Amino acid sequence: MRNMRTIMVTGGAGFIGSNFAHFLIAKTSAKVIVLDKLTYAGHRETLLALEQNPRFSFIQADITDEKKVRSLFQEHQPNALVNFAAETHVDRSIDGPRAFVETNIMGVFVLLEASRHYLKSKNNDSFRFLQVSTDEVYGSLGPSGLFSEETPYSPNSPYAASKASADHLVHSYFETYKLPVLITNCSNNYGPYQFPEKLIPLMILNALEGKPLPIYGDGKNVRDWLYVEDHCEGIFLVLEKGRLGEKYNIGGNNEKTNIEIVDAICENLDQLKPQAHSYKTLKKIRCRPSRT
Repeated sequence: MRNMRTIMVTGGAGFIGSNFAHFLIAKTSAKVIVLDKLTYAGHRETLLALEQNPRFSFIQADITDEKKVRSLFQEHQPNALVNFAAETHVDRSIDGPRAFVETNIMGVFVLLEASRHYLKSKNNDSFRFLQVSTDEVYGSLGPSGLFSEETPYSPNSPYAASKASADHLVHSYFETYKLPVLITNCSNNYGPYQFPEKLIPLMILNALEGKPLPIYGDGKNVRDWLYVEDHCEGIFLVLEKGRLGEKYNIGGNNEKTNIEIVDAICENLDQLKPQAHSYKTLKKIRCRPSRT
């Protein structure tokens, strides 16, 4: 492993970020500094098991707070920054896009500027800035084929557009300032600590409570599903071995439509917690563009 004595994980109390913090503590000898604003999707409880570890620290702060971010760089002297901090839900971005622009674009700008000024004073050759992005920047996946690193960007929501903007901004700092950046674009994650508004946990919770299972559109929107711990391993591999200035797609090679996912959940619940009725009777198609 490259000598990464301190890794700063922004957005580290969220779903993927908290899993990555657990991965780093379990699999490496690095000191882990988690920075998180603790919005609706960030939960300190996901990190409780790490609180007593001397290699772990938590700081509540907003990545758009330029003064605070720069002071944390000087205090902790990170060898890497992995940015998970983002507003991430498509529907929320449609209802209120401002927060997505502020966090996903302006927040990334603040992190990039803090990294650039930090490296000016420290000359740290091992430093890496890794931006964790999403395959939403590519648009919708068709019935066949996979996204690749050469797929043109075609964002279809304010969320996707804000993440695409951040990707371009990060790459521009490599081209303009030679900042040592890496970008990963992941497919749909699922697993521990996922916020319950997302498709898989929402379907499970609603089914267990006998509530309708809302499937927007025709349910045929295709996504590649990726277990979050596999994603964390992929991110770390890019952090260790990625070529500077490049982006890497991380997927599960597990393409399913939304309705296939819901049917699979219902079939498993019918086996694990049977009711008098099949859980599939709770499915409800809603006339609205497909979301995940």
